[in-house]
Amino acid sequence: MAKVKPFKGLRPPKEMVTQVASRPYDVLNSAEARKEAEGNPKSLYHIIKPEIDFSPDTDEHDPQVYEKAVENFNAFQDKGWLVQDDKEHYYIYAQTMNGRTQYGIVLAANVDDYMQERIKKHELTRKDKEEDRMKHVRINNANVEPVFFAFPDNEILQHVIDEVIKGKPEYDFVAEDGFGHHFWVVDNPEMIQTITDEFERIPALYIADGHHRTAAAALVGHEKAKNNPNHKGDEEYNYFLAVAFPASHLKIIDYNRVVKDLNGLTPPQFLKALEENFDVVPMGKEIFHPKHLHNFSLYLDGNWYSLTAKDGTYDDNDPIGTLDVTISSDLILRDILGINDLRTDKRIDFVGGIRGLEELKKRVDSGEMAVALALYPVTMKQLMDIADTGNIMPPKTTWFEPKLRSGLVIHKLS
Repeated sequence: MAKVKPFKGLRPPKEMVTQVASRPYDVLNSAEARKEAEGNPKSLYHIIKPEIDFSPDTDEHDPQVYEKAVENFNAFQDKGWLVQDDKEHYYIYAQTMNGRTQYGIVLAANVDDYMQERIKKHELTRKDKEEDRMKHVRINNANVEPVFFAFPDNEILQHVIDEVIKGKPEYDFVAEDGFGHHFWVVDNPEMIQTITDEFERIPALYIADGHHRTAAAALVGHEKAKNNPNHKGDEEYNYFLAVAFPASHLKIIDYNRVVKDLNGLTPPQFLKALEENFDVVPMGKEIFHPKHLHNFSLYLDGNWYSLTAKDGTYDDNDPIGTLDVTISSDLILRDILGINDLRTDKRIDFVGGIRGLEELKKRVDSGEMAVALALYPVTMKQLMDIADTGNIMPPKTTWFEPKLRSGLVIHKLS
């Protein structure tokens, strides 16, 4: 059962929130962060991407960069740009994109739940990326950025969300990317208790986005427990910062592929090879979006094609085998184009669906890429089924948007 708790959030005063809040550390590079933070000493990038305070040729993993993160984190608190709440709260955090709003509960999730796999993952993590974030959590003694969880829909928790959002939000702004961010403090003791109790009835939480951050946060908490001879289990380091959304609120966006060459085939030979496992229908010059599961959109030589996987080429009873990313990886990328490892092959690149299929067309038309493949998005049910069966999704399967804004609230580990 999911063990969660309220916490004393460290957060910006209302009038400073738009200056402090930032995009997550992993969606932009150092140069982009430097540009976004230009002229703004209050930007959270000074804590989560502190290399921006050094010359551009400084390695972001240099020990002095991590030390700068702590220095800046302490300065933000000293200057009153981040202020700790005096009582433990949950918070409601909502995001609006294209007129659609999703509402999550900001909470402290339990380290042991991660170690015991009651917080379920669907992706592999890389040790180097985990270690980078672990250093950041250790040195700041805080979860500066939240992780993004989903949970099975729950009527009582939905009722709490509905009640809280009737009140005036603490923060309410539209970021420069056009996404709306709305944030409420839950200070009613009965509601706080209800949230804790209801999560105890939920068998598992699911990592939607942020597998490396989740692993890092949980592993540092686990490490602190091991190193404390007087460890009791109720210390703040036993918990880490998460925003948990009801599964039905979330929508996974497509994650598409572009490939540099046709593995020695001509376009007609490539289309012919596809016909073995797909019904291939030319769709003309207009952008064509996949219509349903097992239907793909292909862009080649200025034309769009609909590809529908033939019966018998996939297994709907196998949570991994039924995924369109598996079908396309095996039957197109591996068998025809000779791409065996999506993680390391330099001939393939991935394009988040937030950029639209125009981006695929652009990259092929420019001559940089030879062919583009658009996939129908994975469903939340598929993601949860895969996590429940202990399976791992192939690389670059899910894309969540909008991303959580960092800096609305921080969780200190002591």
